[in-house]
Amino acid sequence: MRCFAGIRELSRAELRGAPVHWPRPSVLEASIAALDGVGPKLAAAAAEAGIHTVGDVLYRFPHGHRDRTIQPLGDLEDGQTGTVLVEVLGSKPRPFRKGRITITSVKVGDDSDHIRATWFNQPWVAGKLDPGARFLLTGKRTAKGFGVNEWELVASADEQGESPAGGRGRPFSDSPPARSPQPSFVPVHPATEALKPQRLRDWAGQACRWAPNVIEGLPAEMRARRGLAGVGEAIRAAHFPESPEEAEVALSRIAFEELFLYQAILATRKRTHRTARPAPRLGKPGEPVGRWVDSLPFEPTGGQLAAFDEIDSDIDSGEPMQRLLMGEVGSGKTVVAVYAMLRAIEAGYQAVLMAPTETLAEQHAITLGRLLAAEATPFALLTGATPAANRRRALDQLASGELGLIVGTHALIEPTVEFARLGLCVVDEQHRFGVEQRRALDAKGVEGMAPHILHMTATPIPRTLSLTAYGDLDTTALHELPAGRQPVETWLVGEERRAGAYDFLRERLREGRQAFVVCPLVEVSEKIAGKAAAVEAERLRAGELRDFEVGVLHGQMASAAKAEAMRAFAAGETDVLVATTVIEVGIDVPNATVMVIEGAERFGISQLHQLRGRVGRGKHPSQCLLFAAEAGGLNRRRLQAVAKERDGFKLAEIDLSLRGEGEILGTRQSGLPRFAVASLPEDSETLIAARDEVLALLRRHGSLADPALGPLLDAARRRFGAGAADPIPL
Repeated sequence: MRCFAGIRELSRAELRGAPVHWPRPSVLEASIAALDGVGPKLAAAAAEAGIHTVGDVLYRFPHGHRDRTIQPLGDLEDGQTGTVLVEVLGSKPRPFRKGRITITSVKVGDDSDHIRATWFNQPWVAGKLDPGARFLLTGKRTAKGFGVNEWELVASADEQGESPAGGRGRPFSDSPPARSPQPSFVPVHPATEALKPQRLRDWAGQACRWAPNVIEGLPAEMRARRGLAGVGEAIRAAHFPESPEEAEVALSRIAFEELFLYQAILATRKRTHRTARPAPRLGKPGEPVGRWVDSLPFEPTGGQLAAFDEIDSDIDSGEPMQRLLMGEVGSGKTVVAVYAMLRAIEAGYQAVLMAPTETLAEQHAITLGRLLAAEATPFALLTGATPAANRRRALDQLASGELGLIVGTHALIEPTVEFARLGLCVVDEQHRFGVEQRRALDAKGVEGMAPHILHMTATPIPRTLSLTAYGDLDTTALHELPAGRQPVETWLVGEERRAGAYDFLRERLREGRQAFVVCPLVEVSEKIAGKAAAVEAERLRAGELRDFEVGVLHGQMASAAKAEAMRAFAAGETDVLVATTVIEVGIDVPNATVMVIEGAERFGISQLHQLRGRVGRGKHPSQCLLFAAEAGGLNRRRLQAVAKERDGFKLAEIDLSLRGEGEILGTRQSGLPRFAVASLPEDSETLIAARDEVLALLRRHGSLADPALGPLLDAARRRFGAGAADPIPL
């Protein structure tokens, strides 16, 4: 690739003689119709493929390149496939049919030989086969002639001597400069039914004349140090390289810039949000919090103690805490959340814990009641099912400041909920809340100040994904499990072993243990295969578990019915709880030791791991049984990974490698961009390197808006959206 940056100091004469180019990035926003030959029909087909502008064409890179080295026709032997540059020698052909096949045939030749070339089922090509026209043909030579697989019109009879044309017979003088007129290394662009690779290659050839107008996002010093080409040249080389090695270098350079610019966006968003409004300074831990920690019936893990220290630092900085707390199921995240909330209450502020479902909010309330019993800290529960009298009392106490702590669902962000001095928010399973919902909670802080926010998730997130989907948050990971937690054996059970599996389940129940049976559906569906919780509960009561008490729990039940089902199971009145994924988080019944998951292939790896975490919480050995209706290919690999691996963070990495970053946690919906070249986790090392470069620039310059860094932020905003660096409350 030409134009690589270097560290050699240029002479005065070289500097004066260097070409000067002022990019005009606005030209990249020109409609695809600006390309020669693109009419309304093709523009509509392009729009369906996500191609609207010239810039879109530039960033639709080929997924591969094909070697089409031109050979003399006379050198091809019978049965050999090759590419030849030939001229039409015979008269213009007329297509004819042979059975269901349309055949077009014409005599072609070069200086070494001549032969009859044949096209199958492409009758329209006859209109271009004028005598004297030159074609680039790829196909196989046989005793019957040359069977054409791919073709490209280089020049029509009256265009001899012009530069190469696209497959539609039109010369484009704007093809990449200084490239071979008939490139032997040809790009293969990702096509659609309406847009063939040849047409996309033609568009890319035209669009590359605008490549110098792409804003250079990498600072000059960095490009020189890393030996990176300018972005315009890299784009052209990615489309039309002269060798496989050049293509690889160009695409690697573009991938690095993509990840670098996105990390720059995240760093800017993080800085903007934290400096937009101050946050309460909550001081150092006092006696009440210390007394609570000492009263815990267990010794906090090293990870929990480290999390306490990080939170202490965040909430006394004067800037709003934005921290993501993630950890294994049962790793003690709730204890860390309670510590943070008590720190706010101790400093004279209010704290709130918001959960996405009533079930989880109610479970949090039970856990808080147990953890806060020693200090007798009052709190309230507010959900859509809260009785009107209790709701009015809680709202009055919040508004007056009498109530320091509240737990609830979306009901907490309703306009009628007012806080006297909200200082800290804990948002559980934060990816299940929308931006507007989180912004509404953020707005309830003290006037002119932002509350501290601690996000929690029971889904371990791979580092590569946390640096993209959650890159504007500080992260804390809890890897250790509290003492006494039992490892859970996990088995993938075939249908032929179902009877034996239920024999095993009944044995555990006779020993006095309890069990969960998880189904993928609430009710039977004609459109979706899978067992329904309500139906399966009835079947088990009449069948395999007729000697035991079977309860049912799902999201469509009334709040009172759900609460009663959970109470009965926790109290041991119910032996087996048949449920949907409503039990995925928040349910804590130490006596439950068996988890049966029906239709396991319908759940993601992280979901299966979280469901499995509902057992193994007591002193007894625990087991998880996975039943799968279809467990072939990728499904089997996923289920085998869950059966083999107990570490949630390792499972998260496996999940990322199997599914890709776009499906984990619904990150397509939570803002993760679609990179044109970069791919995770394959480009994890590049991501880390890009992030390190951004952090180094921040340390050196204080801001990425420093003029010394050139148009870095402008390039980032254009690449990832005009509002990409705007502050977004998370």
